Amino acid sequence: MRPEIYEYNYDWMLWRTCVAAANLGNGSDYEVKKMLDYVPYFRGIIEPVMNLGETGKSFLRMMAEYTENIVCAKKQGKKVALTTFCFSPTLLYAMDIVPISLEPMTVLGSVLWKRGCTDYMDYCSDLGFSETGCSSQRGSMGAYLAGLGAEIDLVVIDSAGVCDTNANAFAFAASYLKKPFYCLNYPAGLTDDRSKNYHREDYRALIAFLEKLTGKSFKEDKLRKVLEEYRKQDLIISELEELQRFVPSPFPVVYNFLIYAGRFFFAGKESYTKLLKDMLDVVKDNAKKGRSGISSGIEKCRAFFFYIDHYALDLKLWDWLDKNQINHMGNILSRAFGDTATYTKGMEEATYHIDTRDMDHMIDTLAEINARMPMVRSIRGPYDMPNMWLEESIAMAKMYKADCCVYNGTPGCRNTWSNVKLIANDLEKYGYPTHIMYGDAFDDRVESWEATAARLDEFFKIRGLL
Repeated sequence: MRPEIYEYNYDWMLWRTCVAAANLGNGSDYEVKKMLDYVPYFRGIIEPVMNLGETGKSFLRMMAEYTENIVCAKKQGKKVALTTFCFSPTLLYAMDIVPISLEPMTVLGSVLWKRGCTDYMDYCSDLGFSETGCSSQRGSMGAYLAGLGAEIDLVVIDSAGVCDTNANAFAFAASYLKKPFYCLNYPAGLTDDRSKNYHREDYRALIAFLEKLTGKSFKEDKLRKVLEEYRKQDLIISELEELQRFVPSPFPVVYNFLIYAGRFFFAGKESYTKLLKDMLDVVKDNAKKGRSGISSGIEKCRAFFFYIDHYALDLKLWDWLDKNQINHMGNILSRAFGDTATYTKGMEEATYHIDTRDMDHMIDTLAEINARMPMVRSIRGPYDMPNMWLEESIAMAKMYKADCCVYNGTPGCRNTWSNVKLIANDLEKYGYPTHIMYGDAFDDRVESWEATAARLDEFFKIRGLL
């Protein structure tokens, strides 16, 4: 790794950037506009977020709070856990453990800095981790393996479906850092009693593991408080997603990103609830006026991203969509499959239900939520089995009146690459023109954003979508 990379800790740099951006939101519109001239390096990301109004300010404050929690954890006497986006942080928050979710932390570096996280990715390979492993983990993981971040106390994950690169990345990190490691197994099924019972007992063992490491007894009331906040968030998200069905969609294109970013960082925390309320105010106002959330007010096309998005510098994917008047109808990350979600009609038995009556029911709730996190739910095996990737993608595309479907991932997404052409062919048969992106969501070196955008432009025009 280049010597200059060792000058500053990764999470400290993210924290200072987020705090500065959040403080910028305290100024008047005139002050913000003038200040942007003094931050040309960050203008491409700060300006579009600030243009979201109170929603953008809430998002920046939330990110400043999340990164500050990491940087200040040791001073506050809290343990720090390395974890994955497929593991809801609710349990960790209930036990006063500070989560560092590797994949979302890689997204932050990718959208904020021109250099992205490539130095950290390569450092993982230098240490012996496979260079074909997913870049989403390698990005921020390299920083922590190099000691450029908060000291890690433990590693806790739930295996992301059949994603071996996800599980192996965290196992590698725990081994290299010599830290305690707990890996939940993913349930082979979502609805059978055998899987439910196994997953429930797995969670009990995890709680015992965390109690031993922290030296603190599990507090039932703290978990109840976090889950009740999670319930509020689910209800707001359900209302948002119901309004998204309108034609034109009243969603600004970046709102789906904000939904899942908030869920991965702050599920069950009040900061995320505040963000969702601000988003709902905007969406309801747009819906009332029959207005599209796209900046121009015109919606020409609706695209459902049936895997993940592209996190190039300055959120260029969303900027490209907005300029081309294409509305983003969500992806595998923005749908959580709670029982309040409209799109789960007909799949009710495969949803999660929040029940805070007693400890047993709360553990069941935790197990159900995590069994339905991205990839754990949808990428558990054959793509065309019930309650799996194809069925859910078709249900989403139909419900949200998508005009087309788009796939994006990373070269490390081996399980999806093994069947993405099969699912693309199936989606085409159902009437959805489908585009496969060949770049890396987190690493521009695989395919430049300019090349990716050119291929997107070609797809939308040749298929008559624009």
